[in-house]
Order: sequence, then structure tokens, then C-alpha cells
Amino acid sequence: MTIKQYISRETTLIAICFFLFGWMGHALYENGHKIIKHSTLKKIQKEGVLNVVLLNSPSTYYIGSDGPKGFEHDLLNSYATHLGVKLNITTANTVKEALELSKNPEIHVTSASLTKTQEREKNFSFGPSYFEAQEQLVCNKSLLGSGKFPKNADNLSHLSIVVGEDTSYSETIEQLKRDGFEMNATYSPEFSTEELIAQVDTHEIDCTIVDSNIYALNQRYFKNIELAFDVSNRRQQAWILAPESDMLKADMYEWFNSFNQSGEMARLKDHYYSYVLFFDYYDTVMFHERIKTRLPKYESYFKGASGEYNIPYSALVALSYQESHWNPNAVSYTGVRGLMMLTQNTADLLGVKDRTDPKESIFGGAKHLHQMLKSIPMEVSGEDRLKFALAAYNIGLGHVFDAQKLAQQLGLNQNSWTDLKVVLPLLSQKKYYKTLKHGYARGSEAVRYVDAVYDYRDILQKLDSEAIASATN
Repeated sequence: MTIKQYISRETTLIAICFFLFGWMGHALYENGHKIIKHSTLKKIQKEGVLNVVLLNSPSTYYIGSDGPKGFEHDLLNSYATHLGVKLNITTANTVKEALELSKNPEIHVTSASLTKTQEREKNFSFGPSYFEAQEQLVCNKSLLGSGKFPKNADNLSHLSIVVGEDTSYSETIEQLKRDGFEMNATYSPEFSTEELIAQVDTHEIDCTIVDSNIYALNQRYFKNIELAFDVSNRRQQAWILAPESDMLKADMYEWFNSFNQSGEMARLKDHYYSYVLFFDYYDTVMFHERIKTRLPKYESYFKGASGEYNIPYSALVALSYQESHWNPNAVSYTGVRGLMMLTQNTADLLGVKDRTDPKESIFGGAKHLHQMLKSIPMEVSGEDRLKFALAAYNIGLGHVFDAQKLAQQLGLNQNSWTDLKVVLPLLSQKKYYKTLKHGYARGSEAVRYVDAVYDYRDILQKLDSEAIASATN
């Protein structure tokens, strides 16, 4: 190579370098301003908003009579609080719709009870796992009498099975087909999992596949559904994150760790799922029936008492059902009576002259619960205040205070319902109650009592949210 050729080649390389440098510099500046590409986390913190997609369903997010609810809504809201930003919600009606919305560049997190599957992980970036569930086949009860109720995957060829399109359930069905099982299955782009459960309930279809937590919540709302068998092992659920969310994911892992260690995750799961363990099919059927036949007679009294004593309407109605099944003439073996099952002494203190008078009983019971709420220590916060007060309504305020004292002695959080419900059953054991001021109590009954009230309350709120949605459509 001659000196001239060498100089020419070097000059060309230098020119190319200057061109690339200039092009890169231009790309980083626009109208004289430097362009900085923020990570998703930095963008969220800068704008002060966490944009999320939430599936509109009982297991995820819905609007109740007293505002937004749902396990995943509350979890995301807690994370937004951790970041110091507002939660901005876009709702989706199906998993397919949620997945489509997640592709919007303005969306940071998508939450729809999404199972992490191999197929989904090829196309989406998932955050930390926060829940585990297994898929279950749910069928109409009438199949039990016909001999067609399936016991395993070999019994599915003669049944009409519908699941949502682009769900983990449709992936499971495709895998079952590849494994050699014959199935009459279709994928709906239109209906949500809850809508398909409703179609099973009315026997428009024979069966559908749902996650175990979704079945647990919905079995209380539908009278004609029955669990057939588990379709999968337990699998992890997680949020879908926007692209370039490595910092966001790392922050989530750190937050989830502290959220778990603080007991807040256990408290949240307890709030939404503990009472489903006490599901009673017959009782649920009767409850739905009495909502139509008994509740309307007393609805105006409950609303009036709710407003006067600042107690959620659904909580007051649920409490009354737990006490008397809305029977104004109810009486127990201990002598308590009426819609709110007041003792004579309590009625006298409350100024209730006739415990069997519906209006007097409801307003008296609401006043009594209001007094319990005022007496609960201020360190007990949020929804736990109502749970403490309900337990006090059942076994007495003194026993609740005893349980708090015992919780402290055992190194537990005396202001957390999650911890108190562990301690309350100990009040029936002599080695514990003999050291406490108010002695023996049936603490296990109080735990079941609170869970039952919340079970009824949840059903009422779901029916109320459906009525609100219907009125706005």
C-alpha cells in the first residue's frame, strides 16, 4: 500500500467516524434540547402516575358500594403508594383484551390473574410472582345425575367446554390435545372467565377451566357449579411489565420482599380469601334467596342506620344475617333476640325497648357496633378496625383486649387481624386464659364469625357492583 493510499483510507475512516459521531449527537438532541431516554421506573416517578391495566373481575378489580376493591387492585395500590405515585386504571373485560392493552407504550403494568406460561414468557416481560393457583375444570351440577360428570381428562370428549381465547386455559387445552386427549373445546374472544362460569351455572355450556382462586371466590355466587378435577399443578401468577422495566422489576422484587416480611401480604390474602374456606353450599343458596325475599323489608332501616352511625351498609346487613338470618323473631338459647340478636342488658343500655321491633333492633345493633369501633385502639387501622369490632360484637370487647395482650406476649402484632385470629382460639385454653383478665372465651367462634360476616358482605358487594354496572350500561 502506498503512502497516498494509506492516507486516503485513513481520511475515509475519519470521515465516517465524524459522520457517526454527528449522527449520534443529533439523535440525542432535538431543537437544542438533550433527549434522555428514561427507564420505566424513572418515567413513573417523574410523571407521578402508575398506569395499569386491571381485569374487571371479583378476583382482580371491581367497584363495590364503597369504592374500588379486589386483591390485585389493593396490591397494586400498595405498590403505587410505595412509589409515591397515583394509580391510573384502565379496565379490561377479558384476558385477551388485557394482553392487547398491555402493548400500549403508556401502560406500565398489566394485572389480570395472569399465569406465567412458557408461551407468554416468549412475548411478555413478567414481574415477580405474587400468587400461586392451579387450573380446575368446573362443570354444571346436573351432570352428576346424568352420569356424564367428568372424573379425569379421559371423560371430556362428550362435553362442551369453553374457555377464553388467549388464556392460559386455552394453552392447557392445546397441550391436552397434543397429549392425545379428545376434547370438544372452543375459545371465546368475547366472554370473561366469570361470564363463562355463569354460562356453566345456567348450563349453556357443560364446563369451563378456571384458576383455583377464581373458583373459590365464585362458588359463593353460583348455585349450580361443581369442581370436577384439577387440570394443572400449582403455577405462578405475575404482572406483565412494560419493555425496558429492569429497574422497575428490581424495585418490585425488593418491595415484595418487604411487603411479605411485614405481614402485609398475608393480611391482604387473608382479607380476600380466608373466608372462602368456610363455604357452605346450602347456606349460600338460602342467602341468595333471602336477599330477594327478606332483605327488602328492612333495607331502608339498614340504610338509615348505616348513615347515622357511619358503618358500611353491606357490613351492617351482613352482620344482621350472620346473627339472625334477617328473622326479627329470632331467639337463641342464651336469650338474645331480634334482627341484631341483642342481649337484654345491651338493649337496655342502648335504649332499645323492643328487641323484636326491626327498626329498633337494627338501629340498636348499629349503635352497639359503632361503640365497639370507637373503643378499638387507634393503632388498629384500616379494614382491621371493623374486624376487631365484629369480633367484639361476638365475644365482647374485653376478650378482644385480652387477645391483644396475649398477642403481644407471644411476639405477634396485637394490632393486626391476621395475627389476632391466630391468638383468639387460644382464649379457650386454660394455660392462656387463666392469666387474662376476662378469662375463657370461644375465640375460634369469633374468627369464624368475622369470616362469615365478610363472606356475606362480599356477596352483597358483588351483587351491588353488578347492579351499578347494569345501571350505567
